[in-house]
Amino acid sequence: MQYKEVAGGICAPKGFAAAGVHCGIRANHSEKYDLALIKAEVRCAAAGVYTTNKVCGAPIKVDRAHLADGYAQAIVVNSGNANTCAANGVALAEECCALVGKALNINEKDVLPASTGVIGQPMVIDPFARGIPAAAEKLAATAQGSTDAATAIMTTDTRPKEAAVTFSGDGIGYDGCTFTVGGMSKGSGMIMPNMATMIAVLTTDAPVSAPALHRALVHAVNRSFNKVTVDSDTSTNDSCFLFASGAAAPAGASAFDPDGPAFARFQAALVEVCETLARMMAADGEGATRLVTVHVTGAANDTDADLAARAVANSPLVKTAVCGRDANWGRIAAAIGKSGAVFRQEDASIDIMGLPVCRGGLAQAFDEDEALRRFEQPEIVIDVDLGAGEARTTVWTCDFTHEYITINGDYRS
Repeated sequence: MQYKEVAGGICAPKGFAAAGVHCGIRANHSEKYDLALIKAEVRCAAAGVYTTNKVCGAPIKVDRAHLADGYAQAIVVNSGNANTCAANGVALAEECCALVGKALNINEKDVLPASTGVIGQPMVIDPFARGIPAAAEKLAATAQGSTDAATAIMTTDTRPKEAAVTFSGDGIGYDGCTFTVGGMSKGSGMIMPNMATMIAVLTTDAPVSAPALHRALVHAVNRSFNKVTVDSDTSTNDSCFLFASGAAAPAGASAFDPDGPAFARFQAALVEVCETLARMMAADGEGATRLVTVHVTGAANDTDADLAARAVANSPLVKTAVCGRDANWGRIAAAIGKSGAVFRQEDASIDIMGLPVCRGGLAQAFDEDEALRRFEQPEIVIDVDLGAGEARTTVWTCDFTHEYITINGDYRS
């Protein structure tokens, strides 16, 4: 591998600091951090992708305007309230940007807001007026700063989600340089995004231009966050941001050539971080006890591969079978059969945790006791071969448990 995992999350790359504080947005949690602040040392190239849900959070409207030139310097994220379908939503998001601008002495137009939590609840500026200055005072370019921020953006998540990798500039025009990509994300329910993820912030100290950064982000998101589903619902507030400080490059160094080897290595590192975070989110799905990885091969084309994989990953019957440690492969067969993917039943094969359970569309004898033992693993792998072509994909999901209903039945209380 050309990269290695390191600690530090979004603060692992040079040129970034972060903080998390409790400011009172989540009134029913007197100590939980509910506001995160991330700052780049300098105004730098930035990119964002967002939910395609027609009902979208007010911060996204502000983000699109503030990122029109491809540059930004700070992000402020709150949990506990989505700032969606609120009459004062856009005005409040803009006021938050102004508060960040004042606290950090930067242009408020270089601030990107994001919110996550309950939809349709009123919001007031008072908690932000308290929390933003406090977070600005607490900013730290440390692993703890990153973890505090990652904790502050959690809603029903049970743990913060962070990742970072480094890669060498040797042999790609930046000899002696080490570049880093870091990230944090939140997401546990209402997860099947399109062109974004729940809330994610990614940082790098590689020198990447704004247009190339957006291209890299879209590619990475499509390979990772867009391959996650917990419950097939798309959030109103899905947002994913990527900042590039260029701080690890020599002074005066040019940005990575979008068609060159340095950019390719950066792209691979970015995908690695995003896939790691995506797997963390699937594993932490609301009430989940197992990460479920669905591999589909032998599809006629990429679209069919995705249709089949999502049909399996979104099937409540498949997900409850995993919860019950039941190798009920008939549910998988039924899911791919209704998916819309083109294939013949007599060409299809299915494996569960490496056990062949279906070949040529027909049942294969397997050891039920061995299957039960394999279901004790923290990750359940389902392999489907459609036998119709060369396309393949992977989708991550989790099992459905009684706890999922409990969490979502009580979400607003």
